[in-house]
Amino acid sequence: MPTHGGINIGRTVQSAIYRNGVYGRRPTVPTDPDALAAAARRRMTRTGWSYVAGGAGAQRTVAANREAFGRYRIVPRQMVDVGERSLSTTLLGRELPAPVLFAPVGALELAVQHQRGSRAAAPRNAEPALARAARDLGLPVVISSQASTPMEDTAAALGDSPRWFQLYWSSDDALVESFVSRAEAGGCEAIVVTLDTHVLGWRTADLDLGYLPFARAEGIAQYLSDPVFRGLVEARVEGAASASGAAPSGAAGPGADADDATSSDRPTAAAVRSLLSMARHHPGPTLRNLTQPHARAAVETFLEVFSRSTLTWADLAWLRERTTLPILVKGIQHPDDARAALDHGADGIVVSNHGGRQIDNAIASIDALGPVVDAVRKWSGASGSGTGARADAVVPGPVPVLFDSGVRTGADAFTALALGADAVLLGRPWVYGLALAGADGVRAVAEHVLAELDLTMALAGVSGTDQIGRHNLAL
Repeated sequence: MPTHGGINIGRTVQSAIYRNGVYGRRPTVPTDPDALAAAARRRMTRTGWSYVAGGAGAQRTVAANREAFGRYRIVPRQMVDVGERSLSTTLLGRELPAPVLFAPVGALELAVQHQRGSRAAAPRNAEPALARAARDLGLPVVISSQASTPMEDTAAALGDSPRWFQLYWSSDDALVESFVSRAEAGGCEAIVVTLDTHVLGWRTADLDLGYLPFARAEGIAQYLSDPVFRGLVEARVEGAASASGAAPSGAAGPGADADDATSSDRPTAAAVRSLLSMARHHPGPTLRNLTQPHARAAVETFLEVFSRSTLTWADLAWLRERTTLPILVKGIQHPDDARAALDHGADGIVVSNHGGRQIDNAIASIDALGPVVDAVRKWSGASGSGTGARADAVVPGPVPVLFDSGVRTGADAFTALALGADAVLLGRPWVYGLALAGADGVRAVAEHVLAELDLTMALAGVSGTDQIGRHNLAL
């Protein structure tokens, strides 16, 4: 049962922190977003931190996402009865305690396993810890295609709590169908198709370390647990065996060609660690995986089928035929793309620049939000009854526009809602909480954001999220 769907969460959380302070107890994780990030950076290894916190190129888009919020100033209002406030909202027909979702984050195990000075948790403990926090709060989790835990295990940990599934559109159609089918069976209530990662951006922090988690089988649990993917791996192994006339060895390093296994070069310590990582992540005993080719073949297969750069808007019709769930498209930054997505059957829009991880020097996501909201509302009015509804929608009602990229605080969430977002996706901050204190850290970060959102509403003269609008900003 959600613990924070009621009234005045800001006062509740704030008072609890101050009461605990009387006894010398500090908050579970820092409330200041910069202090939170700094604490997580100290806890995580360099590779883990670089992957989670890093962005594209010179990190200008990451910085822009943060700095752009400062251009949208909230206007305080006085003498308004805000004695009772509620963050509750309805999204895709589901009542939620707040307009906040846990954004999909890939290779989440990096937050719990790549740590300094403490015993690391097992990779599969990442998503269940998130699930426990989300279940306590009643907030939806958007399960990542690049999760460290199979979606079925995450669904079990969520219980009746809401969940969506984020889809990276593989180059193998059967694998896409399998992922969607599994998401439906696991109780997911929507499919979120990420459009902006059909190729990886130029992520300098990872490149300088030569580090990609997926090349070590980190963050590919959805694939390793999928029957279609396992079939692709088996075919790869059999093909290699047929080509060589013998069963291939599993001794080569990540991404190596078959000839590399017979090279006179001595294997490096890094290559051995990578091979061990593949063996540990692959289903079955580690020792067996070290002597068989399947673990390395799984990584090579993943790198081959991960994404597709040939997709066009017309391909949405193919996906629409394969699920009855609402389809939202994530990565929209231009009004024309929003209109095209809706023209081709999308049920919702997620304005996002992938947290600044894909294109350097790109538009801040919050700057893209207002124009996209206006385009969607105009499109909906022209296509439906003029109320924002569309007759052919999977879920009746206005087309939802969600916001992602740069939300760190409750004031940020308020700003996005004021610009027209129906809900926001919270990303890196809760991952930092996970690194610092597991499920308790995730819960605390989310509570801090909700508390500040509630208090911001009160100080802006707003008692419900449905009252938040552009009139609350000094535009």
